[in-house]
Amino acid sequence: MAFANAQYLDAINRNLQDIAGKVNVSFEFFPPKTAQMEQTLWQSIERLAPLAPSFVSVTYGANSGERDRTHDIIKSIKQRTGLIAAPHLTCVDASKDELVAIAKDYWQSGIRHIVALRGDLPAGSIGKPDLYAVDLVHILRSVADFDISVAAYPEVHPEAPNGQFDLLNLKRKVDAGASRAITQFFFDIEKFLRYRDRCAAIGIDVDIIPGILPVTNFTQLQKFAGLTNVAIPQWMYKAYDGLEHDATTRNLVGVNIAMEMVKVLSREGVDHFHFYTLNRSELSYAICHLLGVRPAIAA
Repeated sequence: MAFANAQYLDAINRNLQDIAGKVNVSFEFFPPKTAQMEQTLWQSIERLAPLAPSFVSVTYGANSGERDRTHDIIKSIKQRTGLIAAPHLTCVDASKDELVAIAKDYWQSGIRHIVALRGDLPAGSIGKPDLYAVDLVHILRSVADFDISVAAYPEVHPEAPNGQFDLLNLKRKVDAGASRAITQFFFDIEKFLRYRDRCAAIGIDVDIIPGILPVTNFTQLQKFAGLTNVAIPQWMYKAYDGLEHDATTRNLVGVNIAMEMVKVLSREGVDHFHFYTLNRSELSYAICHLLGVRPAIAA
């Protein structure tokens, strides 16, 4: 038994040595709606900030109240932590002039990185939106020299007629001036790798950053996946089976799954991972620790 444990620990150590120092991370948060949620958000930001992420992003709703909350949080993150804070900005429920005004305000506030998205259409919408993400990238480029991230979908956007259409749409966003693409979360690594190859084959030459979702609530995941066209492998159903009332074990399973994904993707040349934190820091921090992404030690 001791020999087996030694072999296991040696394998872990070799894996960590292969990855340590080669990984960049970024984190996504969403605007809180209550005082308690805001406290949780800031606890998570303060926990993850010492890991020196490449940037942190904050999601964005279509209505003005959500926009204002995102704007306020972004400014606060920049002021309180010094991190590069990237607001999500969407075309939904906003005119071109309004988007120009929002972009100018961000630039004047020192915000240089924006995640440009079309956004979810309101329930019951009929017809096509007036603006798409590629239009937003053009608008941002017309305002200032923003660093622009856009979305990518290894398993195809739910509204796209087919994969090739979706892929060409990403190329249009990159050609318009996007700096990188961040993917929807996924669990099938082969699909991501094939998608990355297809991107390269049509001349998409920016980084395709995998979005990693450490799963703590499998029931919630199934709802997310149904809305986003993400396939959940059968082995994940088995992994979480019987853990509905066992949060501790769910967290351990979630960390292990995400860590295994990161290790495989790292061996395939991926060096940046974007973590969907759901405003919780525990799992993302643990994964980063295992990756060798740790707080700097003061001299």
